[in-house]
Formats: sequence, structure tokens, C-alpha cells
Amino acid sequence: MVSTGSTDEGGGATDRSDGSPDLSDGSTDLSDGSAGLELDDLAERLDERLAEADERLSARYPGDLPGRQPVHTVYVPADRCRVGLAHRWASQAERAVIEHGALFLEVVGGDEVLLNRVLLKLEREPVEDLRIDVEDGYGDRGDEIEDADVRAAAAALREDLDAGTAPPHVGLRFKSLEAPTRRRGLRSLALFVQTLTAEGPLPPGFVLTLPKVTSVDQVEAMAEAAGHLEQRLGLDQGALRFEIQVETPQAVLDHAGGSPLPAMLHAADGRCAGLHFGTYDYSAALGIAAAQQSMEHPAADHAKAVMQVAVAGTGVRLSDGSTNVLPVGDEADVRRGWELHHRLVTRSLERGFYQGWDLHPAQLPTRYAATFGFFRAGCADATTRLRRHAERRPGSVADEPATVRALAGFLLRGFECGALTSAEVTGPSGHDLTTLAGLAGRLPRRPSSP
Repeated sequence: MVSTGSTDEGGGATDRSDGSPDLSDGSTDLSDGSAGLELDDLAERLDERLAEADERLSARYPGDLPGRQPVHTVYVPADRCRVGLAHRWASQAERAVIEHGALFLEVVGGDEVLLNRVLLKLEREPVEDLRIDVEDGYGDRGDEIEDADVRAAAAALREDLDAGTAPPHVGLRFKSLEAPTRRRGLRSLALFVQTLTAEGPLPPGFVLTLPKVTSVDQVEAMAEAAGHLEQRLGLDQGALRFEIQVETPQAVLDHAGGSPLPAMLHAADGRCAGLHFGTYDYSAALGIAAAQQSMEHPAADHAKAVMQVAVAGTGVRLSDGSTNVLPVGDEADVRRGWELHHRLVTRSLERGFYQGWDLHPAQLPTRYAATFGFFRAGCADATTRLRRHAERRPGSVADEPATVRALAGFLLRGFECGALTSAEVTGPSGHDLTTLAGLAGRLPRRPSSP
């Protein structure tokens, strides 16, 4: 029988067989740091021993970034990017809703309140993030044509920026750093940034998209290229940030059997703004038949789960991919496209992917309907739980601090995209926006609509 210690005749605590004091009877008070444990000395030694680990943790996992994450990225080929692009997309999206109004409300399960909120969003901020594309959505048209399209797209964006009509987030997707397209990609990147900054500053929401990444070395090379352009064009160091497009098997699982994504984030040297999933390239690379290629295929879910774990706590944001089933054509085609898009957007939101890709103006109404519906459906529960937690009142759910953080972040996201008003967020929750930002670990941003 193993001894667990005993009590001497005087009633004092004796040592256990492992040498530690027996505190089971509560006779030893540690509140004054006594009992001969020398905890202060131990703590100092552990502080010294763990100092480097603490520093690495803080550097690699700084937490959520302050500011607003767009709910989508719109991809438009460079030859179609002309002055007033966002306004044209808004007009086309509004026409689709007006033409198929009853069908739209049936598909999204909404009412006039939701419809009016979507229409207001389309009027005020139809596109949250624009990515001008000279990669797959553009193709190979020869150097002369691509040079001209890149310069024209950059000049058009400059004009929209100066007029205040550009989306709040903008950027360029250029051809990959794979050997066959490397020089063409670098040329388009340099021409675009040079043209855009010739007559004005780089916009604060500017992000580049690095596609078809297959190695950590490519990310290191991208960071080097960004630094080179910054120096040559007189931009601030770190101004050129980029997203890594996860659309190859090598970006999810490397030759050694591990995920290279954490190493890619480190190799970006602080420039990585996000990981974007590429639905169709990734699916095709795994041999999935065209008819089964989808954002909800189990293989896609596996890749996105790996992405989610890789970026947790880093401040790097996630984006789901796209659906190529567009709501255009006759009413049956529109219904099919809207139903699929609305369901997939909702599914992504439920899985913690708050951003995705849109490829056509008629996808904007279902993007915003699904997003607004998601946040409005969860608003009452989130505000009630936050108020109960603040007031230390028992409820049907016992929320941990980490969940409180998620509840506050949920409300902020809903407010920032225009799904919720400040009154709907602050009043019922009992917290102002600044307090919510503190609970969520970031700062609030002004919403796009009331």
C-alpha cells in the first residue's frame, strides 16, 4: 500500500512519501507564501526558463487584428476593371433583385426589412473588397495586351480612389511565382503598383493575392519582391501585404507529412494578410470530378480545417472560396444559383469563415442576405449572454472568457458589415462599442450602413 503521508501526534502536517507536505487537512496556509515551498524563487527560475517561449508565443500569436474584415472579395478580370466598377456592379445586382423580387425573398427566407437592408447595402457599399485579376480569371493574352490592361485597370482604380467611389479594400491577383509564369507575374505586379502610385498614395486597404503557392520558398520570395518594390517605388516598408491562396495540395500537406502553412506565415515576415481557399484548383488537383467540385466537398472541408488551425491567434484572416454556379439566365437558373450561393455562404459563416469570393454582380444580393441573416439571427442570444455575463447573472449557458470574446467579436462583425445597428448591439448587450472591442481583443470600425 502506498503511503500518502500521516499526521503526527501534535496534529501538524507531515510529508508525503514523495517529499511534499500533506495539505489535505487544510492546516497549512499558503496565502502568505510560507510552508517552505520557496515559490518566489521557483517562479523566477521558470520566468527565466520560459522567457524565450513567451516571446515566441507573443510574436507568432498576437491575436486578432484591429479593424474590419470584408465579408467577401470580388474577382474581376483586369480588362473589365474600368472607372465606376462598384457602381455598375450595384446597378446589376439591384436589377436582379427587382426583376426576381418574390423569388429572392423566397430563396433567402427574408422579409421586407431584410430586403430593404440589402438594397441599402448595395446602394452605399456594394463591393467591400475588389481584387483585380490577371491570373486565372484573365488568362494568357500576350505581354502587350496584359501590360495595357494592367495599366488601364490601375489608372481606373486610381480615379475611383480619388473620387471616393472605390471599395474600402482593393488589390491585385497576379500570375503565380511558379517557373512558367514567374516573370509575367512580377511584371504585372510592378506595372500595377507603379501606375497606381504614380498619381497618389497606396490605399490603406490594398492587398495582393499570391496564387498557386506550392512551397515556403515562394512565400519568402514574395516577401523579398514586395520589399524590393517598396524600396524602388518609395513606399513605406511593409506597405505591400499579400494573401496566400491555398489551392494546391502542397500548401496543405508537404513532402514530410506536415502542414507548411505555419512556416509560410512566418516566411511572409509579417506581410501575410490572409489565407484564401481556391475551391476549383484544389479540387481538380485531388482528382475530384468537375461535377463534385464544391466548397462543401469533404476534401475542401479538410483543407479549410487545416487553414483554420494554422491561422488561429495569428491575426491572419481566412476566406472561403467561390461557387461558379452563377444566378443568371431564366428563372430556374437564377433560383438554382441563388439557392446554392445563399446556402454556401451561410455554411461558411457557421464554420467560422467570415469572408468568401463572389464572381458575379447577381451574387451580391445573396451574399448580403445570408450574411445579414446570420448575424441578425444570432444577435439576441449574443447580447443576452453578454449582459448576463457582465451582470454575473446565471443563465442557461455558462460562458467561459473565450466564449465571451467570441460573442463580442460576433456582434462587432455584424455591426461593421451593416447587418446590425449600433443600438441593436450596444443597448441589449449593456456594452458600448469600445467595450465590445476590448472584450473581442480589437478596435471597432465605422459600419458601412446604419
